[in-house]
Amino acid sequence: MTTGVVDADVPRTDVAESAAHPLHGVWHRLREWLPQGNMLHSHVFAARHRMITRLALVQAVALGVYGIVADHDASSALVAVLVAGLPALGGLLTSLPRAVRMLSVVTSLMFASASLVDLTHGLTEAHFHFFVMLGVVSLYQDWAAFGLCVLITVVHHALMGLAAPGTVFATAAQRSHPVQWALIHGGFILAASITHIVAWRFTEQLERRDPLTQLPNRAAFADQVDQALGQHPGPVSVLFVDLDNFKAINDSGGHHLGDLALTHAATVMADNLRPNDVIARLGGDEFAVLVLGDATLGERLATRILKSLQEPFTADGREVLVTASIGVADTELTISRVSADLLRGADLAMYCAKSSGRNKLVRYSAEVDIAVRERAALAADLQHALERNELDVYYQPVVLGEPPRVCGVEALARWHHPRHGMVPPDTFIPLAEESGLIKTIGAFVFRVAATQVAAWHRDLPGCADLQLAVNLSPVQLRDPTLVAMIGDTLGHSGLAPGHLIVEVTESMLLAELDLARRQLEALRSIGAQVAIDDFGTGYSSLSYLAKLPADQVKIDKSFVQDLAREKSPSVALVRSIIDMATALGLDVQAEGVEIDEQQAILSGLGCERAQGFLYSRPLPSADFAQFMSATPRVLPTVELAPVDADLVDEAS
Repeated sequence: MTTGVVDADVPRTDVAESAAHPLHGVWHRLREWLPQGNMLHSHVFAARHRMITRLALVQAVALGVYGIVADHDASSALVAVLVAGLPALGGLLTSLPRAVRMLSVVTSLMFASASLVDLTHGLTEAHFHFFVMLGVVSLYQDWAAFGLCVLITVVHHALMGLAAPGTVFATAAQRSHPVQWALIHGGFILAASITHIVAWRFTEQLERRDPLTQLPNRAAFADQVDQALGQHPGPVSVLFVDLDNFKAINDSGGHHLGDLALTHAATVMADNLRPNDVIARLGGDEFAVLVLGDATLGERLATRILKSLQEPFTADGREVLVTASIGVADTELTISRVSADLLRGADLAMYCAKSSGRNKLVRYSAEVDIAVRERAALAADLQHALERNELDVYYQPVVLGEPPRVCGVEALARWHHPRHGMVPPDTFIPLAEESGLIKTIGAFVFRVAATQVAAWHRDLPGCADLQLAVNLSPVQLRDPTLVAMIGDTLGHSGLAPGHLIVEVTESMLLAELDLARRQLEALRSIGAQVAIDDFGTGYSSLSYLAKLPADQVKIDKSFVQDLAREKSPSVALVRSIIDMATALGLDVQAEGVEIDEQQAILSGLGCERAQGFLYSRPLPSADFAQFMSATPRVLPTVELAPVDADLVDEAS
């Protein structure tokens, strides 16, 4: 079941109907409370059905034996066997649908009870058999089976009590008032039914529901997908949803905060569904949504979910940001109407969404399948990249002032793959993070870069105070040994802590603010500086700036690249960042500077530090030394066109 409707073409009438019909709300709550039914996993149903079918066949034979022992004629005993036994045979026919086989066996069980009452001439104790069979039927946990059981019981007592009361009731008083006693028996059946329903609901909750979110679990969802594929002739879609950085939320705030994040995400997603959509929690931080429609419809739903999750929620006095990566697949894209294939396709697409930067949506395709296999092969190769000396560290110059002079370098990991050549960092860094290799690779980059920059301080003219910037990943930030590792590296390399700048992304800080603050303050306490990378891309960036443990902000390249566009709104944003950072005593650096106009505008706005292809691409250590020797710290002066004052002042 889902809550909430978002589509504009589906009216929200529940509130109006509740107001117009007071009983509507009561009925709705009752329907929500009742067990859903028909949620047994196929293998569980098969095991129970075999047991119940055998019981039905055994008791059909037992009725015949009882009839003969109780001095009934052979024809009466045979009728009892046939009445109870023939429907049970339908339960053995695997060619029949699951529901038909189940209802055949239920009919057999209830006809056996009726036959026993008839053979005992309405003996009161024989009526208990109906109650026993009611309990057996409740094992199916299916409303159709349960309803048929109750219906046969009540109809038998009412009709046979009127037509042949001697076959139903044992005493004269009962036979003289058959309707009254049929109602009494019906009341007991109803009471027994209620107790079974209550037990059934709690059993269903335990077996088929996620205890935290109360959503269907993986087994229940798989069955619902199977049913949808069997009953819905058109395309069926599945969304595979994986929360981003959930481990970080758990680590920084504890499992209580993690549980709140899961329930928040479940509520947000459910509020975006249509009435026929089904959402389930598959386990951990993974969810799935079943959509009766093609992948285009599924993508619209996924887009709404991603947008709704952008808003942080408040828990325990702190704001928590939960985003998700979503994969979408349908029966047409996977060319299959098998639930396992549909889930696998959506899972693969989600994997691509997560590996391409998180907080994204990817639709399954054959290319996605190939990309996932190739990525898995790369991940296996990465395990041995360090020992095979395939990893290297490149250095991109950072410039200061006008004319620009080199004041530092950013160390960047590079992977020379023996078959694929240079593997892009945005491809192998996520692989390293997922596998945990990022700790080893990060330590390698720190060690090599610190040793190299310390050597340049000693040996390379004009580089005595060159700064080194190194990126931290979320996995490294959560590592309790991080500060000790960096301290040991600085000690062994001889690089002074004041020359080290540790860079963390703004989104990382906002997702793990408390943990990040502790780790970064510890790094600052040993003398290192902290820079916030990709600044301006996170939620409520400027309001958070004063709270963050930072010495420098790096303006994201997406804003820098947009600066030279006519009437660009990025000018106002960049000016705001520079003004606030300056007021807080922070350095400002622009990244991604590629053309003269961008440098001119940044200079006019008061940003003196920059890096980008305009000055230099990342260089191997030997090329950087040559670069510095050829241009001793001062880069060639770039002839710039006069800065348009109106463009710079647009932010005012």
